[in-house]
Amino acid sequence: MMKALSISLVMIMLAVFGCDNEKVVNETSLPPQANEFIEAHFPGARISRVVRDRDDLLTSYDVILDNQVELEFDNKGECYSVDGTNDAKIPDSVVPLKVLEYVQTNYPDQFITEWERSKTTQEVKLSNRKELVFNLSGTFLRVDD
Repeated sequence: MMKALSISLVMIMLAVFGCDNEKVVNETSLPPQANEFIEAHFPGARISRVVRDRDDLLTSYDVILDNQVELEFDNKGECYSVDGTNDAKIPDSVVPLKVLEYVQTNYPDQFITEWERSKTTQEVKLSNRKELVFNLSGTFLRVDD
């Protein structure tokens, strides 16, 4: 009984203290590189909201633009996710060239609506909802339907 109580207390403490810490912050809190990315690739858009997310020791920023595009940046301001809305085309300039060329060659009637990079892969979602997976250097790996 005592062991179960101890485990319960530990679980409760983890739930309370281990939670994500999300906070809406001013756009001036964004790393300079993030602002430069937005200005370069979305020159007509304005920042509607910035949410700083602290999870364990990692900080990231979720940015929503006034055109409803959602961007995610790491603590250095490097973009790792661009999510358009309502099947809107995201700017070609945010997609690595090798990935963009693959899509234009193999899916000429489609356009990219989302791009995301993880630690080992990058993915794009096409206007036909097909998801393509590439390695970090842009080599095509597979289709995820």
